[in-house]
Amino acid sequence: MGRLSTHVLDTSRGKPAAGVRIVLERLGPGAAREIVKEVTTNADGRTASPLLSGEAFHPGAYELSFHIGEYFRLRGTPMPVPPFIDIVPVRFHIADEGHYHVPLLVTPWSYSTYRGS
Repeated sequence: MGRLSTHVLDTSRGKPAAGVRIVLERLGPGAAREIVKEVTTNADGRTASPLLSGEAFHPGAYELSFHIGEYFRLRGTPMPVPPFIDIVPVRFHIADEGHYHVPLLVTPWSYSTYRGS
């Protein structure tokens, strides 16, 4: 069975990003969206369980929204108002039953992602 997981690293501190709110949406035809899950990262910058697995895992288009501006604001990180980076959307497709891992490396000024393992 396939699964989807993520983790967030605060590269400005060189540590996992604990307390990041993440929203996973399934994208449908046109502008249709369905919220599948809302979670918050733990002390290791990960979610407590996979975002998708078992019966919930289906091929299709998805978007992860990482609420990074809120994370840095709650940490007291100096930022402009509004923050340069607020919500980081990562849109991707699941094509098969494999393990999809979508990590986010982030600072208040930049971010990067990739398909991890």
